[in-house]
Amino acid sequence: MAKAVLGTVQSRAQAELVVDRLKRGGFLATNISVLLADAEGAREFAVDNKTKAPEGAATGAGTGAVIGGGLGWLAGIGAIAIPGLGPLIAAGPIMAALTGAAVGGAVGGVTGTLVGLGIPEYEAKRYEGKIKGGRALIAVHAENSDEAKRAKDIFESVGAEDIATSGEKAVASSR
Repeated sequence: MAKAVLGTVQSRAQAELVVDRLKRGGFLATNISVLLADAEGAREFAVDNKTKAPEGAATGAGTGAVIGGGLGWLAGIGAIAIPGLGPLIAAGPIMAALTGAAVGGAVGGVTGTLVGLGIPEYEAKRYEGKIKGGRALIAVHAENSDEAKRAKDIFESVGAEDIATSGEKAVASSR
């Protein structure tokens, strides 16, 4: 059964270290998500292509290219603003889910998106609180329990906290 391994870290540098170790551990960029507050301004991380999402939980999604840094390897990195949370940097499947919520007019911000991805609501609310407090959330998709254990070991090796494993819901594609 597919699982998501999640954890929080205290800084962008620590997030980059986790992403780098996941990459070296054989995890694909398309299976890693990062969500962190953009306290330093999106311009330092991404080039905003002025893409605007319609009304909803998230607006102003940028799909630009990253200007250096370990997070540049991730898929779909961009800047996004969520009411009540402010500007965020998001990458990977969580970025697609957040902008998809905006297109669909869904409400609930990060908590609703995480619940939609299969994270229990109480954990999703806790993670949103951690992001509001300045921490970064990292999630990685694991195909089996061996991959999940390897991901947890990587999180622990860099001092990540709030490490949890959750079963993932299948995400419907619109084809």
